[in-house]
Amino acid sequence: MLAGTNRDLGEDVHKGRFREDLYARLNLWTFELPALSERKEDIEPNLDFELKRYLEREGENVTFNKEARERHFAFATGPQAAWSANFRDLSASVTRMATLAPHGRITTDVVDDEVRRLKAFWRTANDGAAADAIVIEFLGAEVADRLDRFDTAQLATVLHTCREHPTASAAGRALFANSRLEKKSSNDADRLTKYLARFDLRFEDLKK
Repeated sequence: MLAGTNRDLGEDVHKGRFREDLYARLNLWTFELPALSERKEDIEPNLDFELKRYLEREGENVTFNKEARERHFAFATGPQAAWSANFRDLSASVTRMATLAPHGRITTDVVDDEVRRLKAFWRTANDGAAADAIVIEFLGAEVADRLDRFDTAQLATVLHTCREHPTASAAGRALFANSRLEKKSSNDADRLTKYLARFDLRFEDLKK
């Protein structure tokens, strides 16, 4: 059996996100293929390959102007380019630029728009991964998987805030900074304690 993944299964086993017995059965021989972000030399030839595929698929020959190509290459091989989905990200990026290129010519404006799009996408993906990680850390993978995305994002914010403040009162004041002003009296620590109790958590446990 051959199995492939873009995740660290050893870490997932440790955090309860992957079955340890299944990992033991699969983990006979392990080969690591570097991510696209670690193979900068592969980006330019695959950029040309994707444009050729677009021509074959859509019947339109799309090219970069010189400045646009240089600008895209500088970003694609730079530290801000995550390429988290590897060649799928690159393929989708080229398709978008080719589709939006005026008169079959990818300009600097098209490249700049695509760079902004990719940065926003990767930032959102990273934020989601960070939220999942801290929720799984305290609730476990099985419980975390049953939460709605809204609850996961909200709980992650609360957990991060609790870690950043020394007391429940201080964390509560940060979390309820606006709504507490509308109350005649506020007990921020009590509000936070009741919220955490919904997930069988205590503030003291988050500081360990």
